[in-house]
Amino acid sequence: MTEAVEKLTKKNEDPSKWYLQLVRMAKLADYGPVRGTFAIRPYGFEIWERIQRDLDDRFKATGHKNAYFPLLIPESYLKKEAEHVEGFDPELAWVTIGGREELEERLAIRPTSESIICDFYKNWIQSYRDLPLLINQWCNVLRWEKVTRPFLRTSEFLWQEGHTVHATAEEARAETLQMLNVYQDCFHEAMSIPVLTGMKSPSERFAGAVETFTCEALMGDGRALQAATSHDLGQNFAKAFDITFLDENQDRVYPYQTSWGFSTRVIGGLILVHGDDRGLKLPPKLAPTQAVIVPIWRGNNKGEVRREAETLFDELKDAGLRMEADLDEEHSPGWKFNEHELRGVPVRVELGPKDIEKGQAVLVRRDTGEKEFVARKELPARLNELMGEIQENMLRQAAAFRHENTRQAESYGEFKEIIAEKRGFVVAPWDGTEETEQKIKEDTKATIRLLPFERQEGKDLVSGKPGKTAVFARAY
Repeated sequence: MTEAVEKLTKKNEDPSKWYLQLVRMAKLADYGPVRGTFAIRPYGFEIWERIQRDLDDRFKATGHKNAYFPLLIPESYLKKEAEHVEGFDPELAWVTIGGREELEERLAIRPTSESIICDFYKNWIQSYRDLPLLINQWCNVLRWEKVTRPFLRTSEFLWQEGHTVHATAEEARAETLQMLNVYQDCFHEAMSIPVLTGMKSPSERFAGAVETFTCEALMGDGRALQAATSHDLGQNFAKAFDITFLDENQDRVYPYQTSWGFSTRVIGGLILVHGDDRGLKLPPKLAPTQAVIVPIWRGNNKGEVRREAETLFDELKDAGLRMEADLDEEHSPGWKFNEHELRGVPVRVELGPKDIEKGQAVLVRRDTGEKEFVARKELPARLNELMGEIQENMLRQAAAFRHENTRQAESYGEFKEIIAEKRGFVVAPWDGTEETEQKIKEDTKATIRLLPFERQEGKDLVSGKPGKTAVFARAY
């Protein structure tokens, strides 16, 4: 795919154009007929399925079970938690006509499911013996976004939303933090994306939550991405929806709740963190194809090389690797090299007549471009070993980039200069006031991405008042 790769804009020249081109050229997604909607193509969806499977296994290992709840939410349900409906009101899409009749009550297409799920929980929870209730839902949601971009911000997207109920505030907080750690482990171990974890500022909290915790990732263009969130809802929703239970003393009390979510925007994160001027770069654990065999033949030896490539494909597939053999005869090996690099295949296996004679194959890594010659009999073991090495190296590369692009600001002038010219994470004291937070946003377009769990004291760069460490960045 030489021609296509040449047309791919360089990442550092125009990251936005590069990103949009790559989503299309790698056949990850395509635009839908309604603004903000997208079709996820098979290659993109397989990446999502692998992320989903990894995360779902982690959920089940911590005692959660999957369920499904209705798509349509009566307006009266949303109004029960005033802060919640106010927070989502600008993004709501309404159904007002059913068939040919106007509905007596408007129905919202779910932007999130707290309100509809609480109505069920009110009936399902009667006693302390019913707790904890640990439920997760995989579904789609709709938020009427003004500015959209494939995966990163779309009107309709796929996600999971966990909704749990607990007898005590301590149990709910422990659940919130446990799920934050589950997300962090998935990012690190499956996606090779290092994330920072901490609390959101009050103005950035989920509408109706007591506290919101977040995983923040740094993209290759220096912007931050809110990759996953976990919310301690306290008793706010329980009181609004009259969810009560009889405790061990036979007193009727309100439970404590959590919710937590992770969506297809992480595919956008994968692209922006790992992608380069040649295209995608996928971690082996998530790559639909872990290694592709590209036979290199000339004239009379085509039949022999093709047969050897097919045999090698069977051998490596039996070794538990997700393999592909590119036996297309219309394109040159060079075209195929570029095509599979664009798709982010972790390893290319080159096989030519001389390799067959020597009983070897050439392995080329997508993450570093390094080549190595490996004996045929050693290929299954070496490829499996190489997958782990690439997975770890991609995490190291992303962590090094984040480290290089995380800076301390000693003055407000320096803060503004870093945000404008270098981007990345900027660490600086914050006095805890919304006024200072808003001024920084107006001056620089940077927001508080998180408040670290361990915060150092210092002097706010704007107000000069005492403050504690916050992490700022421009974000998607």
